Amino acid sequence: MARLAQTAGLTDVQQEILSTVRDFVDKEIIPVATELEHRDEYPQQIVDGLKELGLFGLMIPEEYGGLGESLLTYALCVEEIARGWMSVSGIINTHFIVAYMLKQHGTQEQKDHFLPRMALSEVRGAFSMSEPALGSDVSAITSKAVRDGDEYVLNGQKMWLTNGGSSNLVAVLVRSDEGHPEGTAPHKSMTTFLVEKEPGFGEVRPGLTIPGKIDKMGYKGVDTTELIMDGLRVPANRVLGGTTGRGFYQMMDGVEVGRVNVAARGCGVAQRAFELGVSYAQQRHTFGKPIAQHQAIQFKLAEMATKVEAAHAMMVNAARKKDSGERNDLEAGMAKYLASEYCKEVVEDAFRIHGGYGFSKEYEIERLYREAPMLLIGEGTAEIQKMIIGRRLLEEYRLQG
Repeated sequence: MARLAQTAGLTDVQQEILSTVRDFVDKEIIPVATELEHRDEYPQQIVDGLKELGLFGLMIPEEYGGLGESLLTYALCVEEIARGWMSVSGIINTHFIVAYMLKQHGTQEQKDHFLPRMALSEVRGAFSMSEPALGSDVSAITSKAVRDGDEYVLNGQKMWLTNGGSSNLVAVLVRSDEGHPEGTAPHKSMTTFLVEKEPGFGEVRPGLTIPGKIDKMGYKGVDTTELIMDGLRVPANRVLGGTTGRGFYQMMDGVEVGRVNVAARGCGVAQRAFELGVSYAQQRHTFGKPIAQHQAIQFKLAEMATKVEAAHAMMVNAARKKDSGERNDLEAGMAKYLASEYCKEVVEDAFRIHGGYGFSKEYEIERLYREAPMLLIGEGTAEIQKMIIGRRLLEEYRLQG
């Protein structure tokens, strides 16, 4: 076996795309990732390269100028990119969640207006659910939209926007009580708005402010921001799908894609951590031989490789289930949960193999050690995934009679 985490049953086109992305990662991302990450510098040259490869249009249908590829193809590309630098995968992930939501739920006018430009990367997407006072409890959203003629006026504060500064289109989930009587379940009175803006920070359009980047432990380079709406006016034709009250379901559909993406990122980071660990174990000598020849290290490598393979298999299964048109919240939840947990464990084992050198910023494993924890939180914590998995299992295994 030349490499872990191989995927059976891929077409020639899929294999060619993955080979191209893998070469790009090895030549253009891995050599510069740690330096850029330590400087918290946006990887513009890398992003430009991904644009030239057509990756921003990977899942957008051909009729809108994209490549029309599957979620599986996209997830495998994300796995490769995250293997190089997880932050880069975040830049394209939020873009694709918005593109997917438009493809699945947008009006024809919205699709025609946005998708061709998203395929060319002229429009970069970000999406926004979370707020400062809530995390996984989406039903507690307080940001609100009020109808005013042919427009809606949006007020509120959102949190944790990946691509908040660099994007020029944000899908924002807010409460909209119009047409929904008092007492309506919170998730039935939410609406997704497509908010266009200028890239950058500060007041990016009247009523909309993007403060500076949030300083993070890891996941650097990509801009993570807040979003503040103060009398933001949005035309009624920028309600995703044209009808209010559907935002929660639209966002959850997008989050299922996001959970497959996070699983893929976990697989990629774990794959790289294993590569670093197995390489260092063959170079470092103790007691007269490479540490790879010590049984304790071989056991650790065996556990790491098994976790990489298991996480990859679950991620592929979740992506294929979504591509088939079937419900995949169970599979996506399991994949996200397992891949993020295993990623953390594989990275820590690689860190331990490096010994004291793993604590040095000169070694790549130090960066991975700070990046892995984000996957435990992104697109829903482990506890949220367990709730989703548990509820679905009870649906599937409900006692009869």
